[in-house]
Amino acid sequence: MKKRALALAGMAGMLTLGGLLASCSTPKKEAAAPKGTIAASGKLPPAAPREFRAAWVSTVANIDWPSRQNLKASQQQAEAIAILDRAKAMNLNAIVLQVRPSADAIYASPIEPWSEYLTGAQGQAPQPWYDPLKFWVTQAHARGLELHAWFNPYRARHDGARSPAAANHITRANPSAVRRYGKFMWMDPGEESASRQTLEVVLDVVRRYDIDGVHIDDYFYPYPIEASPTVAGNQAALDGRNGMKAELDFPDTPAWERYLARGGKLDRPSWRRQNVNDLIEEMYKGIHREKSWVRFGISPFGLGRPDRRPPGIAGFSQYDKLYADAELWLQKGWLDYFTPQLYWARSQAPQAYDVLLDYWIGQNTQGRHIWPGLFTSRIGAPTKEYQPQEILDQIDATRARPQAGGHVHFSMIALMQNRKGIADQLSTVSYATPALVPATPWLGNAKPGLPRVKALRNGKGIDLKLTAGKANALYTVWARHGNEWKLAVVPAAREDWTVQDDAQLGAADAVFVGAVDRLGIEGDRVQVWGKS
Repeated sequence: MKKRALALAGMAGMLTLGGLLASCSTPKKEAAAPKGTIAASGKLPPAAPREFRAAWVSTVANIDWPSRQNLKASQQQAEAIAILDRAKAMNLNAIVLQVRPSADAIYASPIEPWSEYLTGAQGQAPQPWYDPLKFWVTQAHARGLELHAWFNPYRARHDGARSPAAANHITRANPSAVRRYGKFMWMDPGEESASRQTLEVVLDVVRRYDIDGVHIDDYFYPYPIEASPTVAGNQAALDGRNGMKAELDFPDTPAWERYLARGGKLDRPSWRRQNVNDLIEEMYKGIHREKSWVRFGISPFGLGRPDRRPPGIAGFSQYDKLYADAELWLQKGWLDYFTPQLYWARSQAPQAYDVLLDYWIGQNTQGRHIWPGLFTSRIGAPTKEYQPQEILDQIDATRARPQAGGHVHFSMIALMQNRKGIADQLSTVSYATPALVPATPWLGNAKPGLPRVKALRNGKGIDLKLTAGKANALYTVWARHGNEWKLAVVPAAREDWTVQDDAQLGAADAVFVGAVDRLGIEGDRVQVWGKS
């Protein structure tokens, strides 16, 4: 998803839980308490910690899952469970799963063919048959994790595909909506039928699957490629004199000429941006018409418009090359969370992490969630390698800004491989306590009702019998051990939970339970054990 963008940027120069996470930071005093506890200053539980902690799971080229093509269904499922178990053990709270790599599907779609990254042959279902997306959603929710479905909006096919295109793939079913650009086949954003298919694919998934979010990445119009002299002609010679390399223009002339014939007044770059803007706006509104609680997120390239950038920031312009007006989407409120790919070190001045994060926070006039993307997979990379401390420092820098409430790791493979101990360090340092996903009150702010809970002491703890309300997604279970609070985030599907006695702190002397809905709104807590 991200490699081309990174290459271009380089070429261009490029409180204890009681006062809790006011800036989503790991509490300074927490180290004094046993791991996973929060010092208590009163008889009631503190506010729940809030932070979006997620990782992308890429299916394209089998980067993260499945590990290779044509695994048996049981092997695919075992790999998915291993990823989800690792995420839960690390106190992550969301997975962003790529469900549409190249106008195909890793789920049972009535619109697009099965992806070859599952079975080795586009259009061929897993064997024995199962629906991977349904499986991922069910298993994620059973662990108290959100599942966000990640779609690539326009990429259709790469020449490196190992199998022929299926009959219902857009390159065969609607070839007039597709353009060749270098080694890619690309859905033309100027073709109404192409954009309509992307929108229909997304809304179909929202209707049929119990996902928590829709997520699209940085591929709008394709990243530019260099034009050969025979193609570029006089433009190549002109750019050569100016010290530039000529780029191959996207071949959307048929759609552009139809636009002009209808009386269109925009110049071509503005028209291209409008094509993308229209899809973004329609997608945001359409998702919420279907299900009000499903959040819409975008992870664009991390550099903003050249005419608005902070001093010293330089590099690739998505505004001019991908025709992505990310600032506009934020300012119009056409998304619920914004995940700019900030894939550079804090010390890399032309693309400094902190400076870019502050820039995007400043563009967020509608107060949407800002959850930047971190290039965690650069740990252990052969070039421009990160040390784990870079990621830890970026998390701390994000937490130091109250307007940024989380982050997303690219990608899960680095955490599964525990490169240079990064998963261990995140678990023990950055994610020592669980956290709820930040609430999204602009989509609804009604508190869930009081949970119904029965509590009974057993030999090693307090057994809870839980009954979920209709809209509940999670429970918060707060246990007070003397002067320390311990938080557990429990899936609403769980009917039984045990508050274990702590080897250091002893038995809990008070237990409170709260309900959390699909938008992260936590209701009032009920004391189910002990004295307040």
